[in-house]
Amino acid sequence: MLPSEIVKQVRRIQLHTGRQVADVLAGAYVSVFKGRGVEFDEVRPYVPGDDVRTIDWNVTARVGTPYVKRYIEERQLTVLLVVDMSASQDFGSAARSKREAAAELSALLAFSAIYNDDKIGLLLFHSEVDEYIPPRKGQKHALRVVREVLARGREDQAVILGQQRQRTLASLPRAVADQLRRLIDRTQGCHRRSTDIAHALEFCRRVLPRRAVLFLISDFLDEGYLDVLRSANRKHDVVAVRITDQRETAIENTGLLTLEDAETGERRLVDTQSEEFRAALEAHATARTDALNRDLRSSGIDVVTIDATRSVVDPLLAFFRMREKRIRR
Repeated sequence: MLPSEIVKQVRRIQLHTGRQVADVLAGAYVSVFKGRGVEFDEVRPYVPGDDVRTIDWNVTARVGTPYVKRYIEERQLTVLLVVDMSASQDFGSAARSKREAAAELSALLAFSAIYNDDKIGLLLFHSEVDEYIPPRKGQKHALRVVREVLARGREDQAVILGQQRQRTLASLPRAVADQLRRLIDRTQGCHRRSTDIAHALEFCRRVLPRRAVLFLISDFLDEGYLDVLRSANRKHDVVAVRITDQRETAIENTGLLTLEDAETGERRLVDTQSEEFRAALEAHATARTDALNRDLRSSGIDVVTIDATRSVVDPLLAFFRMREKRIRR
C-alpha cells in the first residue's frame, strides 16, 4: 500500500495538471509530435476530383470501375518518460525538490499523451535501471506512471535514514560523530544513487523496437553519455529535459557551510561570504549549462530547462510553441 501522503500528492498533481493539459497543453502537444506517417485505410469508388495517383489499378481492373486508395495519418505515438532517480534529484531549495518537479512534469506529459490517445511508458534509472513500465494507454496507467515517480523516491529508505542519521550525529561531540560516521560508511556503505544516462538509453534501445518519443528528464550530472544519446536520437525523437534549482547556479551569503555531494558523499567547507567563491560558483554553473546546451543542440536534440523553484508548465509550453514554429517553416 502506498502511504496516504503519496496518494494525496498524486491526486493533487492529477487535479492541477489535468486542468492545464485540457486548457493549455493538449493542442500544443498534438501539433508538434507526429505519428510514423500514413497507413492504408480502405479503397472506395473514384469520384471526380480525386487524385488519379491514388487509383488502385488492381482493384479497378478486377471490378471494372475505378477505385482509389484511402489513407489516414497514423497519429498514435509511443511516449517514454526516462526519469533520473539519482540522489542529486532529491535536492530542493524551495517548496519542492527536483524529483517532485520531475513528477509534475511527468504528469503533464503523461496526461497530454493519454488525452491524445497515445501510449505512455516510464523508465526510472540511476546508476542502474530501477523500474520499467511498458507503454500503454489509459488514465489509470498514466496515474500509475505519476505514482511511481513519486513513490520511488519515498521508498528509498537509505535517503530517509541518512537524514535521520545526520541529525543524530550533529547532536554528538565531533570526535564521537566522526568515528560513528566512518564506522557506518564501512559497514553499510553510503547507499548513494549515482547517474548513468548511457546505461538507461542502452536499455531503451533494447526494449523499444519502433520509433518513440523519449523525454529524458534529468539534471544531467553525468559524463560520457553524449555518443549514446546521439545514437538514440537517430532512432527516436529525444527531448532532453534538464531539471535544475536556482541554488545550483547561485548561493546566498550565509557564512560557512559544509556542502556534500549527494552522489559521491564528498564534503567541502565553503565560505559563502566570499564574493570570489560565489562568482566562481556562478561562472562554473553557467559554463556547464552553456556546454550542455551546445552539445545537445549540435546533436539535433531539443533542450527544455525547468527550474524546480518555478513553473513547470511555462517552459514546457514555450518548447511546444518553439517546435511548432520550426515545423511550420
